[in-house]
Amino acid sequence: MKIDKPGTPPPEADQSRAPTRAETVLRGLGVSPGIAIGPAHVVDAGFVPVPEYVVPAAEAGAELSRFSEAVAKSRRQIKKLQAKAAALPEAAAEEITYLLEAHAAILTGSRLIRGVERRIAEDGVNAEYAVQSEIAEIAHHFGAMDDAYLAARIQDIREVGGRLIRNLTERPFQTFSGTPDGSILIAEEMTPADTALMDPRRVAGFCTALGGAEGHTAIMARSLGLPAVLGVAGLLRGVRSGQTVIVDGTAGEIIIEPSAATLAEYQARQEMLAADREQLKTLIDLPAVTRDGVEIRLMANVELPREVDTARSVGADGIGLLRTEFMFMNRADLPSEEEQYRVLREIVAGMGGRPVTIRTLDVGGEKLATALGRHFTECANPALGLRAIRLSLREPKILDTQLAAILRAGAHGPIRILLPMITSPAEVRAVRAALSLVARRLKRRRVPFADPLPPLGVMIEVPAAALGADALAQSADFFALGTNDLIQYTLAIDRGDESVAHLYDPLHPAVLRLIQFAADAALRARIPISVCGEMGGEPRYAALLTGLGIRDLSMAPSKILTVKRRIRTMDSVAACRRARMILDQSDPGRIAALLDDFNEAG
Repeated sequence: MKIDKPGTPPPEADQSRAPTRAETVLRGLGVSPGIAIGPAHVVDAGFVPVPEYVVPAAEAGAELSRFSEAVAKSRRQIKKLQAKAAALPEAAAEEITYLLEAHAAILTGSRLIRGVERRIAEDGVNAEYAVQSEIAEIAHHFGAMDDAYLAARIQDIREVGGRLIRNLTERPFQTFSGTPDGSILIAEEMTPADTALMDPRRVAGFCTALGGAEGHTAIMARSLGLPAVLGVAGLLRGVRSGQTVIVDGTAGEIIIEPSAATLAEYQARQEMLAADREQLKTLIDLPAVTRDGVEIRLMANVELPREVDTARSVGADGIGLLRTEFMFMNRADLPSEEEQYRVLREIVAGMGGRPVTIRTLDVGGEKLATALGRHFTECANPALGLRAIRLSLREPKILDTQLAAILRAGAHGPIRILLPMITSPAEVRAVRAALSLVARRLKRRRVPFADPLPPLGVMIEVPAAALGADALAQSADFFALGTNDLIQYTLAIDRGDESVAHLYDPLHPAVLRLIQFAADAALRARIPISVCGEMGGEPRYAALLTGLGIRDLSMAPSKILTVKRRIRTMDSVAACRRARMILDQSDPGRIAALLDDFNEAG
């Protein structure tokens, strides 16, 4: 990542578009394509209201541990920002590095940290209130000293305290309703829960200083069709609320206070994209069939209920992946069976008889829901810890409640149930047994539910599942390839970490062989297999996946028509030959060249 000084055109850009002195170009990771133009709205990451409550002496140790976790998380955030600061011009890098070093020092054995720990242990108060109280006391003492240096230091302490409180409360931004229509949101970081609160009718796009291209926040942005750029060095220092900003989610550029010529160029590009979208609409009622007559089912990945209308409007064949985490976000309690049922019923009925694949709860790591926080313990690597099906089997009340709601929703239309992060047939059998028990309870209550019981499928998203796909196929009714996590776990890459984003490669030979193992196992067992990860929504990979024998693709609704256009221009037999040729390769660069040559040839 790097920042271009005002007046210096980016190396990749057309040199004829020389920016004026007022124009600044910042670069990050383009995670959701499209162009947005509008006023910047810098999201205030200040203090959130904190509760005050008594912590019994017996629970003081747990509260101290919770505070220690927040301190550790804050240090990791500071470390990421320090790494990004190194990419800035020398003067700016020096200034920001000095500031971040001061913040890092405050988080290491300072008076603030010691004072908070003392208040928790001796006064028996919760960590959030202890942080707020300690900052108030430090500010009072510093304020009594007529010293400009100390006055600057208290501001640093307030900023660190705000970071600690945000990490302790794990609260997303409560609303974006106060932002002007068409705003570009600017923030240090956006969680998936924050993104779920965005209304595309009000928010034109967003940019953050932290975040990776394949993290869940990026997926949410693509699902909502919002242009977004993440991991932008110097972002918060470089933009103020009210300034005109251009977000190029394809190129990964942020242009602040664009010149008249730059603004006109991007407005023209917006018009071209709008014209292309209109052309794509002519495909809505046409089938996704290759030139030689092979039909591919194109379904929608749905993050939020409001996307159902979008899925129907683009002619989705169904919902291939309904992520249920939204029902657990932005709340402190767990949703009841009745509440989950009402939401799922609306979605199933809204699809008008087209199938809906409902995935059971998949939280953990970056998707941790506040309401479930007490079910998790500290884990050095949340991606490998208690999450997804592991949490559901560990907490049978959560699983049974969700299964009951899903079965009841199945009385209103065809559904399938999908299990995340499966690694063994035993897990599938355990859920199938739970499903039967839940069905019997519903029957005793004389509550309508799906009859016969819906198909039970598994996500193939860890190498163990792909390598053991033959055994899983004996226990499961269908497969869904979750390529996002499959790539992450295969290549040992945190897909939410922008510092290793360049290593995330869907065309790595190991990844392709795992996809082949799973596809071949499904074909041998004669069970359906789909791709519901981000690969499924990229026209570039459509021929490769078709060549591997996959006939169901699920993606963000905004991607369906572009993938359909690619499918209708392809020959499936030729795609099979090219896929076999690609699987014989060991070099990712050669693989990419073979695939791109095939796509360019039609």
